[in-house]
Amino acid sequence: MDKYNNLEKARKRYIPMSETMFYILFSLKQERHGYAIMQYVKELTKGRIILGAGTVYSSLGKLESDGLIGSAREEERRKIYAITPLGSEILHEEIARITELYNNVKE
Repeated sequence: MDKYNNLEKARKRYIPMSETMFYILFSLKQERHGYAIMQYVKELTKGRIILGAGTVYSSLGKLESDGLIGSAREEERRKIYAITPLGSEILHEEIARITELYNNVKE
């Protein structure tokens, strides 16, 4: 499948993106393992969102199988994930969508 088809498939599946998926993908702008993602999202949202391990690891599996993230390396039995160029493009488009929503309603 070519780059365009991968992007279109990802757009259809992930835009609009759930808040959970958004924060997981956003957190992987920096390489992280699953537990670090949970901690980062909790800190970023000031405790409003607390992700469970099942949610994180099932989401990571979907994102990885769809090519939005990849395994960067393994450290001490922990898989370290990183966003891919496709994931960065989808994240950028979702941020633009959210920004447009905000701009349309702000006074």
